[in-house]
Amino acid sequence: MSYIVYEVRDRVALVTINRPDAGNAQNAALLEELDGRFSQAVSDEDVRVIVLRTEGKHFSTGHDIAPAVLEQEPWKSMFDDVSQTGLLRMYDWESQHYFGYSRRWRDIPKPTIASVQGACVAAGLMLCWPMDLIVAADDARFCDPVARMGIGGVEYQGHAWEWGARKAKEMLFTAGWMGAEEAHRLGMVNRIVPRAELDEATFALASQIAQMPPHAMRMAKRAVNATLDAQGMHSALDFAFQTHSLGHANAWATHGQVTTAGLAEMAQANRKGE
Repeated sequence: MSYIVYEVRDRVALVTINRPDAGNAQNAALLEELDGRFSQAVSDEDVRVIVLRTEGKHFSTGHDIAPAVLEQEPWKSMFDDVSQTGLLRMYDWESQHYFGYSRRWRDIPKPTIASVQGACVAAGLMLCWPMDLIVAADDARFCDPVARMGIGGVEYQGHAWEWGARKAKEMLFTAGWMGAEEAHRLGMVNRIVPRAELDEATFALASQIAQMPPHAMRMAKRAVNATLDAQGMHSALDFAFQTHSLGHANAWATHGQVTTAGLAEMAQANRKGE
């Protein structure tokens, strides 16, 4: 089954997550396919800009944590050897497929734009944050409720870099929502447009950037990312991922499982986009 629709139009690669019935929740196959499509766009010399978008009401309701998914691989056998290796297999998996993918996508050598509508929850942030620019519909809203699982935030914890320290703490402490207007005011979102104009506005921006010299775009992106890393972003993200993993270990030690009592509540809220 394919979860990604890929199209190149006028030097712009449109990478579309097409799982609207599940709120574009991310399972293992979807993430692997998405990473492959990003690599395809990078390798295509005719592509100058990459747009990440999704079909349906919501941009993404996060990782797919439905009970049926947890009964499938890789999760089905993820914890078979916990008594011998602890949660090492889970750490390795998240290091590659969650934290690792997001960090790799942040450094894609071509300009990237996320087109966001509706709810963007938890791992949904890990899709849009690595992109260079974010165009949001006026109905877009953002949330990281992972603290309900006893964990301090998503694997790629860009909160402070996107919102500033105090707002980051408020969002993490309350698991609350942030609307598009506030996200724009804080600098996370570049532009807000009416929902009906989201695709057109995003493509127009991508087309404008596609007219720029590609080498200049690559060097400009590297310079800005290097500035952030010189300020400590790379090290801070790595530290936050380690504490995320420690949260999993604490939940396991406390409850004998990774999914705590708050998981069902969080999953329900994610699906509803509340």
